[in-house]
Amino acid sequence: MKHPLLRLAVATAVSAILAGCAPGGHVDHAGTTAQGGASGGTTRHYFVSADQVVWDYAPTGRNQVSGQPFGEQEDVFVRQAADRIGRQYLKCVYRAYTDRAFTTQVARPAQEAYQGLLGPVIRAEVGDTIEVVFRNTCSFPASMHPHGVRYDKASEGAGYADGTGTAHPSAAVPTGRTVTYTWHADERSGPGPMEGSTAMWMYHSHADEISDVYAGLTGFLVITGRGRARADATPKDVDQEVFGLFEVQDENQSPLLQANVRRFTRGPIDLEDEGFVESNLMHAVNGYVYGNGPVVRLRKDQRVRWYLMGMGTEVDVHTPHWHGNTTLVNGMRTDVANLLPASMVTADMRPDAVGTWQFHCHVGDHIAAGMQARYEVDE
Repeated sequence: MKHPLLRLAVATAVSAILAGCAPGGHVDHAGTTAQGGASGGTTRHYFVSADQVVWDYAPTGRNQVSGQPFGEQEDVFVRQAADRIGRQYLKCVYRAYTDRAFTTQVARPAQEAYQGLLGPVIRAEVGDTIEVVFRNTCSFPASMHPHGVRYDKASEGAGYADGTGTAHPSAAVPTGRTVTYTWHADERSGPGPMEGSTAMWMYHSHADEISDVYAGLTGFLVITGRGRARADATPKDVDQEVFGLFEVQDENQSPLLQANVRRFTRGPIDLEDEGFVESNLMHAVNGYVYGNGPVVRLRKDQRVRWYLMGMGTEVDVHTPHWHGNTTLVNGMRTDVANLLPASMVTADMRPDAVGTWQFHCHVGDHIAAGMQARYEVDE
């Protein structure tokens, strides 16, 4: 194989004070504060840290799609041995905090646990400004580079020969440092004629774009059309949103590979050994393999919007497929979407079939390697 707002007034007030918000600010479950801007738009404040964690791609220890213990096929990727890392890896991921002190992490609600490795969803309405206070605690430089929104060079989060002759601190934030990014949700950031009420974008680290993404530094950014958003910037015409990242996480290219070898194997390891390389290709949905992610739970006849993203390299040609229900993608009725690396797809669903259903990449090798998840529709 190849490769809804926090509804506790006390919590709201405390977070607003800690964040230095003006009176009338609010906090949602992603750890953002918001306040009115001079131009009529809202400035939405996020506090995001790149943190190192031990991530388990298969925390249940069995194939949750087949309902069977792991066998020879799955063990290629999940079995730990003297010369194999197994299912757990050190990774660097984006996490939301309540304020710029970065002392209290925002707990992800149970219904969003399926998001796994994904960073916090960053939201705005067209006309808003997004301010992200970003801290890096990982052992290598990292950043936050957004797609779709407007920014100046100081908030691009990427460094290259751009003709300015300026090295921007936000392009590669060293370990222990903090920077602030300012992004603008202009009309061009919002939904187009065929997109409905939202436009989906992404953000990711761009200090070393390839290895940073494989380390786990990726998240979703959603811009709702002007006048079409609730106070927390979620779309008024959608009951539930679901986010899915399809990626062959190539741990061989992670900046944490050597640290993983030291921690999880009994080496020495030949890093070029074909079997070892293959074992580190984790075919994951939101960082889970073989249906090990928490089940996405939906309600029958609700308006559900799925946001799907692909990342990776040339093997990352993915075809997410929903069993049991269908979606609309750009007005087309389908139950299979198409993803390429860094591509983004929005799919609208009115689930009418109750039950537990498979949601997986339809590429044969990817199915075998564990790029599978489940969702449930309840009455």
